[in-house]
Amino acid sequence: MTEAAPESESEGRGGRRAARRARREGGGRIEQPPFRRIFNPYTPTRAVSDDELEAIHLASLTVLEEIGIDFLLPEARERLKAAGADVQGERVRFDRAMIEERIRTIPSSFTLHARNPERSVGVGGNEIVVCQVASTPNVSDLAGGRRVGNRRDFQNLIKLGHQLNAIHTFGGYPVEPVDIHASIRHLEALRDIVTLSDKAIHAYSLGRERIEDGIEIIRIARGVSREQLEREPSLFSIINSSSPLRLDYPMLQGIVTMAEAGQPTVITPFTLAGAMAPVTIAGALVLQNAEALAGLAFTQVVRPGAPAAYGGFTSNVDMKSGAPAFGTPEYMKAALVGGQLARRYDIPYRSSNANAANVPDAQSAWESIFSLWGAVMGGVHILKHACGWMEGGLCASFEKMVMDADTIGMLAEFLTPLVVDDDTLALEAIRDVGPGGHFFGTAHTQARFKTAFFSPMVSDWRNFESWQEAGSPDALTRAAELSNRLLAEWEAPPMDPAIREELDAFVAEAHRGGRGADGFLREGRCHSPPPIALRCSARAEPRRAAQAAAGPSWPRVARHLRAIEGSLLGRFGYRGRPRSA
Repeated sequence: MTEAAPESESEGRGGRRAARRARREGGGRIEQPPFRRIFNPYTPTRAVSDDELEAIHLASLTVLEEIGIDFLLPEARERLKAAGADVQGERVRFDRAMIEERIRTIPSSFTLHARNPERSVGVGGNEIVVCQVASTPNVSDLAGGRRVGNRRDFQNLIKLGHQLNAIHTFGGYPVEPVDIHASIRHLEALRDIVTLSDKAIHAYSLGRERIEDGIEIIRIARGVSREQLEREPSLFSIINSSSPLRLDYPMLQGIVTMAEAGQPTVITPFTLAGAMAPVTIAGALVLQNAEALAGLAFTQVVRPGAPAAYGGFTSNVDMKSGAPAFGTPEYMKAALVGGQLARRYDIPYRSSNANAANVPDAQSAWESIFSLWGAVMGGVHILKHACGWMEGGLCASFEKMVMDADTIGMLAEFLTPLVVDDDTLALEAIRDVGPGGHFFGTAHTQARFKTAFFSPMVSDWRNFESWQEAGSPDALTRAAELSNRLLAEWEAPPMDPAIREELDAFVAEAHRGGRGADGFLREGRCHSPPPIALRCSARAEPRRAAQAAAGPSWPRVARHLRAIEGSLLGRFGYRGRPRSA
């Protein structure tokens, strides 16, 4: 059995007491919109013309035909060669007709089944699936500050994600629980997710054995047969290419294993314009599209009809420091065109809500809004890192998660179609009030006032005097209080005792099955783990200040960007930490 989830820093500093006090004072449970599926009724934005979109498409096919992609997994190269690709060493070149033929079998939509059927969501069409932040090495809250990821905070972020109705799925580990040994971390982390919540989940592609473990864990948690699971997609995995033009060993093993099991992979190049991609957004999109098409075609070589999605994650770098930037105008444009490309291929589209701010402040808000709006206007289906992402993906924030969930709630309400009928036109109410009156006391208002408008959790609409009398709480303070209360209100979703027993038995057997550190590195081909700390040190204030004053040193920037690539792409990071953009 897994150990009981301990309290977080924030819980330990009064979260449960605050919740009890709020209930005594009549606050009750936190009111938020119910869990609901989100549908976008608006036509996605066309950022480029049809001719320009076709030019990007054709340029991508030229890259695949003339330059090719390195596939590092021998099994993948063998499968591609048998399917008609040109394989020379690790390099694979694709005939453009092969690409177009293969991607044609990808389903345009599918259902992602949750442990609780009421939490299942659709991927494709005009539905938006909201994912919690994922893959951060650090975590922060107002009470405990910034700290390295650990299981206690991991569990509490899962609880918070379960409590926030705006979040549909877990897009990975909200923070990396580094106090669990890397060889068994996936077992403990996934067991935590499926027992602390009943929402849909993600599993990392860290080699065949580990993704198979993830598939088996969700099969057990759902209480279904392997055959039913293969018919009903129940977990997804992000597959990051190692830009430029490379798909690595564990990612390709993930594609093979997931496709064989009928589970969806989201092929997501992480292309930073000016670094691992051309400095022009059009050129970066050509590279993104080529890498995405290669990965998507390979999913169909493995199993025609396997569900998959087109992932867009193109942004730019700060050319003064080499650090990634998010929520930029360039990021928004890339998100719009990524959506156009996905629609051209009739494939579900993934984008992200990202920012590069270091604290949940105004910068984090405006960059997140720009990212979010670019994704929504681009026709996003899978919205990754929607709640809680900070520092360009280096930190998960409890407070930012609540703020973002409130923003997603506002977005969902905005996307709800306006009802225009005899009742909402309110002619009788207008007649009753007449000139010079007010509508507060009308029967029309009294029947609707509780649900007439969206009611935010974080925004404070009191007048200045009332707000000042309450202690002048700012948004960060309110979000911290809400986070504590939500954690205090968390209750474990029900799980059949027989299923829990089978789940624990599987995890225990997997522990005994030799998931040792040596095997972990050997299976993942992680001979020399790239130091994720390089990016952290590159963001250190003294160094950044000195570099900014001196101007860009391009050899240094290039070295720094390769470190970013090794740290953030779908590879093993420091101490076997999975990275997923």
